Amino acid sequence: MTRGPVTDAHREELRSLGARSVRFPGPECELHALDYGGDLPPLLVLPGITSPAITWDFVAGELRDLVRPVVLDLRGRGLSETGRAYGAADHAADALALARALELDRPLVLGHSLGARAGAALAAGGELPLRGSILVDPPLSGARRGPYPTPRGAFEEQLREGYAGTTGDAVRRFYPLWPRAELELRARWIATCEEAAVLASYDEMSREDFFEWWPRVPAPTALVYGGESPVVTDAGAAELAAANRAATLHVVEGAGHMVAWDRPDAFVALTRSILLTLTGHPGGHDQTKE
Repeated sequence: MTRGPVTDAHREELRSLGARSVRFPGPECELHALDYGGDLPPLLVLPGITSPAITWDFVAGELRDLVRPVVLDLRGRGLSETGRAYGAADHAADALALARALELDRPLVLGHSLGARAGAALAAGGELPLRGSILVDPPLSGARRGPYPTPRGAFEEQLREGYAGTTGDAVRRFYPLWPRAELELRARWIATCEEAAVLASYDEMSREDFFEWWPRVPAPTALVYGGESPVVTDAGAAELAAANRAATLHVVEGAGHMVAWDRPDAFVALTRSILLTLTGHPGGHDQTKE
C-alpha cells in the first residue's frame, strides 16, 4: 500500500471545520484546498512534507480575524491527486494555480518546511504579486550542503504505521512536544499522504538548494525558525540573514523543526505579530526575536 483512502470519516471531519473544501485544476492534477473565507487579506498556507491541509486548522483558526487563510493540500497529500514531479517549483506552481483559481489578490504566503521552500520559489519567481511572506524552518539541505537531518527511513516508518492504522500515542514517539489533539489528528490523516510523493519530495530536498531562491525572495519577508531545530541551526540562521538582508529573522525558543506544533501559543502569537506588520495594521511591530 502506498496511500490510504480518503474515507467518509475524513470528509465529515473536513465538513466540521469552519472552512470550505475547494477542488481546482493544477498544472498536472486536480488539487484540493481549505478556504476559510472572508474579505480580509488572503493568506496562502503551504504545509510540510507529511502535513495535509487540515493539520493547519489549529493555526488557521487563530488568524481569521486578521487574514483569510487558504491552506493547500500539497500534491499527493490529503485530497489532492498525485503529480509527476515534486520539486519546490512544482509545489509553487500548484500554489499559483490555487491563487488564480480563487482570484486571490496579492496574497500573503506562509510556508513550513517543504512548504517554506515552495513559498520561497513562488515569491522569487515573481509571477504572483505578494503582500509578503513568512517562511518557517525551511530545510537548508541540498546536493552541496549535506542531507536533511531526519532520515528518509523515519518518514517511511511513519507512513507505514499510518497505513496500518496508527494512534496518537504512537505518533508521540516522533513528536513528543505536540498537544494531544494534534497527535490524534495526524494519526487520522497521515495515511492520506502517498509514500511515493513524500519520498520524491524528500529526495528533491536533498538535491535542491534553498539558497537558489532565498536571496531573491522580495521584502517584506520574515523567516521563522525553532530555537532547537536541527534544520535551521544558529549557523544556518546567520547564513540566511547574510543572504537576504531585507528579511527579518525570528526564533521561537524551545521549538524544534515542527515549530507551530512544538510551541503553538508562541508560534501563533509571533505569526499574528508578523501578519499585523505585513498587512500594515497599526498594532503591528517588527522584532527579530520572540
